[in-house]
Amino acid sequence: MTSREDDAVHHRPIPPPSLWSRVRSRPLWAPLLLACVVAAVALTAAVGGGRLPGLSDASSTTDAPRAEAAAPPSTAAVPTSSSAAPTVVVPPTTEVAPTPAPVATTTEATPPPAAPEPEAEPEPEETTPAPAPAPAPAPVPAPAPPVAAAAPAPGPEGAVLALVNTERAAAGCPAVRADEALAAVARAHSADMRDRGFFSHVNPEGLDPFARARAAGVGNARAENIAYGQPDAAAVMTAWMNSSGHRRNILDCSLRTLGVGVAQGAGGPWWTQLFGS
Repeated sequence: MTSREDDAVHHRPIPPPSLWSRVRSRPLWAPLLLACVVAAVALTAAVGGGRLPGLSDASSTTDAPRAEAAAPPSTAAVPTSSSAAPTVVVPPTTEVAPTPAPVATTTEATPPPAAPEPEAEPEPEETTPAPAPAPAPAPVPAPAPPVAAAAPAPGPEGAVLALVNTERAAAGCPAVRADEALAAVARAHSADMRDRGFFSHVNPEGLDPFARARAAGVGNARAENIAYGQPDAAAVMTAWMNSSGHRRNILDCSLRTLGVGVAQGAGGPWWTQLFGS
């Protein structure tokens, strides 16, 4: 073989040694490399399966992608000499963590509150019945009101007053009211005419009606009518109403009071009307 051939033989490409040949040629680190590979595979399987202590409760199906992303693929590089050995790549193993079975939560029921003990009812007290009220006395019937006695018929003086007011009412004048002071002066003049036998408005002493009234302490006398011989009030009123002067006094609407005096006796009776303001 020539030198060119030797060079060609010397520079002939040599195929790379196989894994087994490298393992045999490096007996010190080959077991260590194999142990590391096995440990990496076991660790990856344990993390993916959730079998590591303390990770069983935290693993879930939602954590699987994060574990997958967080765990980089394990690559075991075999140190090489001047001749590079091929790199052995162990594919990562990803196991989906099983979903934990639902655990039923047991809630302890709170016992109902104990019913309150019934209170003892108070013993009924013996009460003395109240005495029955005494029956109310029967009402005493009220005495019947006394029957009012019939008003006595007005005397001749009252009858004359009533007839005067009747005539005044017909003429549109207000009624006159009885005046006892004027009546006393009228009675005294009728009795004086009977006793001393005269018939006039002026007595024997020359006193007219107004002077006689003033002498008796009466100051409101204004007019006077006199008569004699008529038996009753109706007869004397008829005689006076038929006389213009007497009629004018009876129907004078400015007069307000009247006193009538009658004196009984032979030749009489004697009548006197004394009007006042």
